[in-house]
Amino acid sequence: MIPDVRTSYNRQFTPEQYQAFLEGIATDTGVTPSFRIAETPVFVPAALSSKLVQACEEIVEVLLRPDFKTITQDAIPPALKVPRENEHPHFIVIDFAVCKTATGELVPQLIELQGFPTMLAFQEVMARQFKTHFDIPDYLNNFFNGLDETTYYELLRDMIVGPYAPEEVILLEVKPEEQKTKIDFYSTEKSLGIPTVCLTELIQDGKKLYYLRNGVKTPVQRIYNRIIFDDLQKQSASLGEHVNLFQDLDVEWITHPNWFYRISKYIMPFIHSEYVPKSWFLHELPVIPADLENYVLKPLFSFAGQGVLIDVTQEDIDRIQDPENWILQHKVKYAPAIATPTGPAICEIRMIYIWQDGAARPMLVHNLARISKGKMIGVGFNSKDTWVGGSCCFFEQPA
Repeated sequence: MIPDVRTSYNRQFTPEQYQAFLEGIATDTGVTPSFRIAETPVFVPAALSSKLVQACEEIVEVLLRPDFKTITQDAIPPALKVPRENEHPHFIVIDFAVCKTATGELVPQLIELQGFPTMLAFQEVMARQFKTHFDIPDYLNNFFNGLDETTYYELLRDMIVGPYAPEEVILLEVKPEEQKTKIDFYSTEKSLGIPTVCLTELIQDGKKLYYLRNGVKTPVQRIYNRIIFDDLQKQSASLGEHVNLFQDLDVEWITHPNWFYRISKYIMPFIHSEYVPKSWFLHELPVIPADLENYVLKPLFSFAGQGVLIDVTQEDIDRIQDPENWILQHKVKYAPAIATPTGPAICEIRMIYIWQDGAARPMLVHNLARISKGKMIGVGFNSKDTWVGGSCCFFEQPA
């Protein structure tokens, strides 16, 4: 998206460089990625960088509302509430589509947001390997707020591990070896020293949790949570005996599971920004738009068993029995903004925030990108294409 950088990168690219880049990732993490990594990063021009940061900060202002917990009290399904919720999430990820205005100006449009961690460790590995194997201009940066590789991990270590011994803090997931994101688990273990533990390996004694480390019963003081609880609910019966995480347990959560629901598309109707598509709770919609072809219908909760309706009709709306669990959102049109040797591509940019205990507001630290040439964005799609997949951004700093 920075024309001269893009032209130079495409011209100098070789398949051998790309292969060496992938091998560098595998060597660094100790595992081969289980999803496709794109041949290129995303080069974000200063004007778009500025708009992305502005959009994020406008969303953060909503999270800082004194009544935020009140307006999101119905966001957490009653069956999925977990005790001991803290005052704010430790992680926030905000996903934007890159779009164009009628005059050709690149602008972000909010797609989704979550109070949940993303691939915090692996994204740094990927960016570093891009810089190692390709010519990335020095004035472009993958970090924000003055961070670098060293201070970024210091920040993560301080927030995730904190005052505890690393073996007393676990990355918790269900069947971690089967997850597509397992490369991040390996990177986290390497950078922070904390183990990855499957839910089925936890041992409960009263309100305390333990796991076996080299045969030794080891206490769990903190859980760096990577479990999505509605997915857990679906799988629970097939997991065999395991600890019930919905009970009151003597453990700290980084971040607490309830924030996954509080900070989600549920809050989109509360956000008023030129970079956030107009959204309404379906049961509060004042009038059904005549141009429904310009809207999408989204279920608030993924476990509802129904997906996003892209081509909305009046009949679709009439069929919905629980309108309070749906939002109608103005449709976002992705721009083919990335020129690749095999044709233009679209992309999403994920802005990654952390919120330390005691901090007045969250801080923007890093990013993630997804590049696609099809209708769907995500590392599970377009597997037959090239120059698509998971990636990262290098930002030109605003003037």
